[in-house]
Amino acid sequence: MPLTRVRELDALRGFAVGGIMLVNTWQHTIEHVEGPRTGLDLTIETLFQSRFYPIFSMLFGISFLLFLRGNSRWALLSRLLWLCCFGLVQHTFYEGEVLTDYAFYGAVVLLPASFLTPGWPVLVLGLVVIAWGMLVGYGAWLIPGLFLIGMALWQLRPPRSLLFPGFAAAALATALLTAAWAVTNEWAVYSVAALAGAAAYSLGLLLALRPWSSAVLEPVGKMALTCYVSGTVVIALAGQVLSRDPTRWSVVGLTVATLAVQVFFARWWLARYRYGPLEWLWRCLTWFRWVPNRLESGRDQNRPLPDPGVP
Repeated sequence: MPLTRVRELDALRGFAVGGIMLVNTWQHTIEHVEGPRTGLDLTIETLFQSRFYPIFSMLFGISFLLFLRGNSRWALLSRLLWLCCFGLVQHTFYEGEVLTDYAFYGAVVLLPASFLTPGWPVLVLGLVVIAWGMLVGYGAWLIPGLFLIGMALWQLRPPRSLLFPGFAAAALATALLTAAWAVTNEWAVYSVAALAGAAAYSLGLLLALRPWSSAVLEPVGKMALTCYVSGTVVIALAGQVLSRDPTRWSVVGLTVATLAVQVFFARWWLARYRYGPLEWLWRCLTWFRWVPNRLESGRDQNRPLPDPGVP
């Protein structure tokens, strides 16, 4: 069966969930460990850190438009309000949550941008906002620009013939910028390298994606909120154990184990329900009514377009 663009978005989101789980686990661990960096630390910092949240941010911009196709902006504001509430609850046990950032920037950046002429104006604005984010502090300041770029890419619908040239250019830029960062140790260079790396990973996955690999990644992508929040619960509970491992390989082990459980659980759950547990609760709160969730049969294909994903 050929992949569709919406299914590819789910798979790409699932891929980003795995990367974010690895990076979050590692970051949470090294915050509580003193001593020299290991080779694994350098590998994660060079190849993975800051490479996955840009993917999620761009996908959030795309999913913003998907939601608006059949719903009002008032409904979208309600959705963002409840996303903020999820973030505030998550913040009680995991200070590094970004749900509140996503809700805030969604309301103050994406909502006004939905009134702009689609396509190139939104893309140019996104690039300007990213440049501004680079000047004021990197990190979360890049999120609104990435939202806009995701929105613009969905509006422009670039042809698939650009996937390989785009991947080659992004991979080359990543290699050169990463080498430059190793020499200069400038955070601005690292941030640009990370953005290029996110583009390379995204385009590379879309080139390599096949139905069998998509079938593994899609369920996690469809349950991104559930998997992200449950992953941070695991990180918070395992923090003390991870901090006692000077090699940091327990970070990889915990990530792989958590993602394996999430893949199997997501496949099992979505064979029976339309939405993941938190995705269903989010939808009920958005509409302030009970939303049917259980599939009537194995042939029930009345499944929704993907919800806006979160890291």
